[in-house]
Amino acid sequence: MTGTNFSCGLEAVLAILGGKWKPLILYHLAGGPRRTGELRRLVAHVSEKMLIQHLKEMTDDGVIRRIDFRMVPPHVEYELTDFGRSLAGVLAPLCEWGTRHTEEVAAIVQNRKRETGAPSPEAA
Repeated sequence: MTGTNFSCGLEAVLAILGGKWKPLILYHLAGGPRRTGELRRLVAHVSEKMLIQHLKEMTDDGVIRRIDFRMVPPHVEYELTDFGRSLAGVLAPLCEWGTRHTEEVAAIVQNRKRETGAPSPEAA
């Protein structure tokens, strides 16, 4: 049997949640099933291509389930699987940390932009 050996649990998490938008998709699906258009609005700045790609990868990985209602016009929703819900629960403390430290993180990001001359994410 061949498999991937992770040196720590965080590597296993990143194998599933690697990518800029996947944690945000997971966060928004934790509130219940969502349609693609809803996710596009909720995950600010994600392109249609990246959203669809991440949804497909997360479906293939068993984190989310795609529900096709087979209607005209098309109606598709995404929801968390049990595996995905267990992963979403792990993100909750990270969200709380981010909320507590929003101002500090914003200052760090602003300083980084000034140092590199990078445009703000809002300009993208």
